[in-house]
Amino acid sequence: MRKRKMFQGILVMLFMLLLAVTAACSKKEEAAPSASANGEQERAKEITVSWMRDLGPSNPHAYYPSQLFSQSMIYEPLVEYGEGGKIKPHLATSWEISEDGKEYTFHLREDVQYSDGTPFNAASVKRNIDAILQNKTTHSWLGTAKLLDHLELVDEYTVKLVMSEPYYPVLQDLTTVRPFRFLADAGFPEGDNTLESIQSPIGTGPWMLEEYKQDEYSVFVKNPNYWGEQPELDKITVRIIPDAETRVLAFEKGDLDLIFGEGSISLDEFTRLQKNDAFETEVSGPLGTRNLILNTQNEKLTDMRVRLALHHGFDKAAMVKGITSDVEQPATQMLTTDYPYVSQTFPGFAYDASKAAAYLDEAGWKVPASGGTREKDGEKLSFELMYDTTDRIQKAMGETLQAEWAGLGVELQLTGLELTEQTKRFREGDYDMNFWFNSGVPYDPHTLVNAVAEPTFGVAEAHLNIEGKAELDEQIRQVLASVDEKQRQELYDQILRKVQEESVIIPLSYIRQYNVYQKTLDNVSFPESRWDHPFNSIHLK
Repeated sequence: MRKRKMFQGILVMLFMLLLAVTAACSKKEEAAPSASANGEQERAKEITVSWMRDLGPSNPHAYYPSQLFSQSMIYEPLVEYGEGGKIKPHLATSWEISEDGKEYTFHLREDVQYSDGTPFNAASVKRNIDAILQNKTTHSWLGTAKLLDHLELVDEYTVKLVMSEPYYPVLQDLTTVRPFRFLADAGFPEGDNTLESIQSPIGTGPWMLEEYKQDEYSVFVKNPNYWGEQPELDKITVRIIPDAETRVLAFEKGDLDLIFGEGSISLDEFTRLQKNDAFETEVSGPLGTRNLILNTQNEKLTDMRVRLALHHGFDKAAMVKGITSDVEQPATQMLTTDYPYVSQTFPGFAYDASKAAAYLDEAGWKVPASGGTREKDGEKLSFELMYDTTDRIQKAMGETLQAEWAGLGVELQLTGLELTEQTKRFREGDYDMNFWFNSGVPYDPHTLVNAVAEPTFGVAEAHLNIEGKAELDEQIRQVLASVDEKQRQELYDQILRKVQEESVIIPLSYIRQYNVYQKTLDNVSFPESRWDHPFNSIHLK
């Protein structure tokens, strides 16, 4: 009897223990809902995208290899370029401009921290601006950098930019991705020469770099200290895939959620994916112009008749249609009338092989009796064209020009280069011909005309030997300093007509951005500025 009672007692204890365990499990399930009960809560809010080249050190004050879209994820401007070109507050809440146009006073937000938790304030703005001014020559392609004299501290959250002379596009320049963005103190190197290097990429933006492996990947996560509206996504992994076909294969396998950016895939592949109902695609409006630059430092190209022959000597419409599958449109001028102060429409240079040949004959370049490349005084009419090896459109357009100009008796040698070397040679003026695109909003038209006048960026070097260069440079100086809207418009009309007629720049096509993404993504859109990133608005369905 005693043993039976003991056994019954043990059974009761085991039953009570079982009830307790069951209750605990039930509470745990209530505390953490299952995927079926709340799938969105358990689903990782992250995406994987690709890029064609390494993102570099994400230095806010430097250029290649740092990539614009990743810089815009980490760092922010004082003011923001909004719809229709309206300048909006960002890290600055308001500003005043002096009557003479030389002083800009900015009142800063007081609730901003860098991603490491340190404060953003006037002292931080001054340290960054002083670092930029250490390398003024490098940044002088941007007029504000060229003419900025110094920055004054007014109080803890107020700064004053003092220009050496009036320059009307200051606010537009300050919206750009680089160099006028801000690095935390912990990111500065010894001596504050940020153009050479930084300690780490620490900004005020919605994203921060969590992990980076050169030429393989970069991982971005949300900035927990971000002052503004937090992105919907928590994490973005950027895989570096140099080959465009490999990127498309990875996307079709589901390894990538989004392909974005100019030249990220061939336009043939884009149009193929556009027809596939399994994916989503979008095309932006025109964002810039793809151009070919002819360097007049080459004596052969100093002769405008040769430049005009090259303009007329290829079928632009057929080339753009064949290579871009109508995603891009043939360009007749560098800037469309969508830009501020661009009021003129130019007819462009129609394809006319006979006219092109006549120009070359008139310039003294004759086809040998045996045929082939034209010659003059024992020298062949031969040029080198540089192109970016990662840009399939540049290569295809170069091959088309090579074939069509050969029919005129012009030899074109194609040289594929890494972007670093191509950019270096372009800036040094060490080229015959090069692909180049204008920057789009918020940069133009003022940055384009400044580049024509300002050496060290490649465009001014190409125009060195045109007739009336000194007069053109003076007009550009006047338009950028003018505080009179009527005078400014008149000057722009003269400048843009002159640049068009000189034929140093051959407009090829109007560039558009395109996105290809999985149906699991929603609210994928294009930023106002061509160079900003598209990630803040994206969320998962």
